[in-house]
Amino acid sequence: MSIGAKLKELRVLKGLTQEELADRAELSKGFISQVERDLTSPSIATLMDILQCLGTTIGEFFAETADEQIVFGKNDFFIKEDGELKNTVKWIVPNAQKNCMEPILLTLEAGGASCPDSPHEGEEFGYVLSGSIAIHLGNRVFKAKKGESFYFTSDKTHYIESRSGASLLWVSSPPSF
Repeated sequence: MSIGAKLKELRVLKGLTQEELADRAELSKGFISQVERDLTSPSIATLMDILQCLGTTIGEFFAETADEQIVFGKNDFFIKEDGELKNTVKWIVPNAQKNCMEPILLTLEAGGASCPDSPHEGEEFGYVLSGSIAIHLGNRVFKAKKGESFYFTSDKTHYIESRSGASLLWVSSPPSF
C-alpha cells in the first residue's frame, strides 16, 4: 500500500490543496508533497495529525476494503422466468436489496404481467425500452410506450402488464422485488 497515494486521494477528495492540509496539520507544504510522493515517511504521530485533518482515523485509513464491483454484465444477472405471468425478471445489479434502490430489467411476453405488489413505502421509476405497457396503480391505469418513462409512489397496489410484449427498466426504492 502506498501511504502517499492514499493520503493524496483523501486530500483531493476533501477538496484541500497541499498547502491547506499543511497549514491545518502545522507542517510544510514541501513535507506533504514528499509524503504524497513516498519520498519520505511521516512518524506515527504526524500521520495521525494528518489523518485527523482529513477527517479519518488511522484504523479507517489502514482498513483493507474489498474492491466494490461497479459494472455488472450478463453473467452477474439473476434471472427468473415466470411462465404463468409470461414474464422474465432480470435483477441487473446483484444484491441490490442492500442499496437504496433496486433496478431490474422486466420483459413481458404478449399478455404478460408483473406480479401485483401490495402498497408499501417507496417510489418506483421505469423506462420502456420496447413495446408498450399498462401501469395499474390502485384502480387507475396509465399507458406508456417505447421511449417513455413513469414514476409513482408505491402507496397503492400496483403492477404492469403488456398486451403486445414489452421490455423495461424498472427501479424500486427501497427494494421490494
